Amino acid sequence: MTDLAIETSGLTKIYGDTRAVDGIDLAIPRGGVHGFLGPNGAGKTTTIRMLATLIRPDAGSARVLGHDIVHASDEVRSRVALTGQFASVDEDLSGRENLRLLAKLYGFRGAGATRRADELLGAFGLEGAADRQVKKYSGGMRRRIDIAASLVVTPELLFLDEPTTGLDPRSRIEVWDIVRALVAHGTTVMLTTQYLDEADQLAGRISVIDQGRIIAEGASSELKASVGSGSLHVRVMHRADLAAVREILVRELGVEVETTTDPHGLVAALEDRSGVTRALSSLEAAKLELAQFALGQPTLDEVFLALTGHTADGGDSPDGQPTDEEVAA
Repeated sequence: MTDLAIETSGLTKIYGDTRAVDGIDLAIPRGGVHGFLGPNGAGKTTTIRMLATLIRPDAGSARVLGHDIVHASDEVRSRVALTGQFASVDEDLSGRENLRLLAKLYGFRGAGATRRADELLGAFGLEGAADRQVKKYSGGMRRRIDIAASLVVTPELLFLDEPTTGLDPRSRIEVWDIVRALVAHGTTVMLTTQYLDEADQLAGRISVIDQGRIIAEGASSELKASVGSGSLHVRVMHRADLAAVREILVRELGVEVETTTDPHGLVAALEDRSGVTRALSSLEAAKLELAQFALGQPTLDEVFLALTGHTADGGDSPDGQPTDEEVAA
């Protein structure tokens, strides 16, 4: 048995003039969570659909759990599960009815199907809503029932494609806890997300994809270290001082200083922290007040900006593929 859950070589998918996935190579070991990080349109969902045997690649090759995704697709499908961005259960059925139906389709009989449905409802904290129509569930509950539906038969590998899109913070944390529990019970998870904090929280290793190509790979700490030894975040007391503070920081630190989404904020990636004290002294001498400053490790947001030149939510080139809604229709 191979130690790799996923192995690809030159995997490619083309839609018209768009190379949605442009020759990617992956070697993902079994166990844990592997993050697949990139903006909308980067090629994440197209890659997942190929690996899950929903679409065929146009070039290259891939093996999932030791089986070729083209020539042994049935073997792959019997060992994996996929949870997409949108609920795939029947909204007019209750949670229990959905899970019982799926259990029967997987070969459970009568009482066995009911027992498996009740086990999953209990595991996902949905007992109180078991007999309610899914269309009346909250966003977090819908994601839980959808993930539960993927686990009627526990897969060796679970593809989670943007599992927390549109969820509130509390529901996102609930999904994270579910992912950790799955891994603890032996399931390998490939997680696609555009949320950098999500990859930071869950993934042991991360592949960064942009415009259909893998541009970086490693543990979160390794990716952060690749863009510098640290970062300086400052927030000016008075917005009118922003340009003057930026000018002094550039001069004293010798690096680019970027604005942030906070109109009072500035951030600088540092190769060397030795100039920080000097920069703060210069700001004090110029009587430029700071509301706060912090020196720490670069965030994954800063890593992504350094690697791609844009933020993780800044991708606007489509994969060139049909959306999940179009597929469902």
